[in-house]
Amino acid sequence: MKLIDSHCHLYPEYYGEELDQVVENAVNNDIEFMINIGTDEETSKVALGVAQSHESVFTTIGLYPEFCNDDEVDLSFIEELIKNDTNHKIVAIGEIGLDYHGEGVNKENQKKHFIEQINLANELKLPVCIHSRNADMDMLEILKNNKIDCGFVMHCFSSSLEIAKEIIKLGGFISLAGPITFKNAKGLIDVAKFVPLDKIFVETDAPYMCPEPLRGKRNEPANVRFTAQKIADFKEMSLEKFAEQVTKNTMDFYKIK
Repeated sequence: MKLIDSHCHLYPEYYGEELDQVVENAVNNDIEFMINIGTDEETSKVALGVAQSHESVFTTIGLYPEFCNDDEVDLSFIEELIKNDTNHKIVAIGEIGLDYHGEGVNKENQKKHFIEQINLANELKLPVCIHSRNADMDMLEILKNNKIDCGFVMHCFSSSLEIAKEIIKLGGFISLAGPITFKNAKGLIDVAKFVPLDKIFVETDAPYMCPEPLRGKRNEPANVRFTAQKIADFKEMSLEKFAEQVTKNTMDFYKIK
């Protein structure tokens, strides 16, 4: 059995000298690949560096909505990193999107820069990994009016079943993380049961969102198996069969051979 952690943040900032061991631990627990996610220029460079140092790690690069509140942002690093990615470790633009939580939010600027990065992903012929928080209606409007040519995934999905249905109608994928294992996960359980098998990913969002039975600890890619097992249970199927399909979904989406 093999799985893929479709979304994690493998930075030395979080794991220090244990980073190589964390990657090795994932591989030893049947996590075949990990997608290391960038959120700005610095973390995108770090994520790419980690990917270039580990055969089992790939990466995405992009500008997270928190950094898109200003009128102008510099996205030139995206094309620069891709130009220098000689071993083809960059597999998507992300995580990008909308986040209306907290202070200092400029919704119009976030929407503008999200669309700019969608257009850039289309030019580069790459899929998109999307972050959305407290922004469901604006997110759906943008996705309906701005076609993403190579596909998109909603990472760490936490919205309603109704929103999930709209995402699937638009051809998107839905990625579920540790919260699906929590006792108060009823809404997410409905989502997990609804999402078609060929439209679902699993992720850790490590070092965050550690699943039960390890909730509260630092998360790592090896723990994605707990999330996968829980979703397989909800779908009344074996973990092996679920893992086979979700791994195929992720490899096809990110064009990992």
